[in-house]
Amino acid sequence: MVCNRCILVVQQELEKLDIPYAKIDLGDVELEKAPAPEKLEVLGKQLHALGFELLDDKKTTLVEKLKTTVIRLIHGNENETLNTKLSVYLQEALQVDYHYLSTLFSSTEGLTIEKYVILQRIERVKELLQYDEMNLSEIADSLGYSSVQHLSQQFKKVTGLTPTGYRQLKENNRKPLDKV
Repeated sequence: MVCNRCILVVQQELEKLDIPYAKIDLGDVELEKAPAPEKLEVLGKQLHALGFELLDDKKTTLVEKLKTTVIRLIHGNENETLNTKLSVYLQEALQVDYHYLSTLFSSTEGLTIEKYVILQRIERVKELLQYDEMNLSEIADSLGYSSVQHLSQQFKKVTGLTPTGYRQLKENNRKPLDKV
């Protein structure tokens, strides 16, 4: 789950199946009690049809929590923490050793946490460029880049375009957050 609409959809599916839950958060559902296996199977099928999947493997769940934490950091209102060292932020947020997180993420996803963060930041830059409400300097500052040049170099390396060139395209070739 990567947005509030995702939470709403999962909540509706749980209620349809009369599965009581204590809490629903991005990427995480805490059930009040374990449902019957038949209900869990039906829930899994319904969620899969909607583009979700049930994760009961602790490692996979941790990777999803890491992704959700990064998405909240980059796309949410936690921009003040963008200047915090990423390893420290993730270790504190997830209460897991960063070295373990890094190794697990790389082996599961096939890319490093740092590369994943860069891809998420570039998607956020694309979004802000399309809104056309901020200049490049403001975007760089809001996303914790050290300079406009650093943002521009990273943007061009990932997209093949300069930020200005991308803004002039007026095309929406952004990726959904869960596909980054």
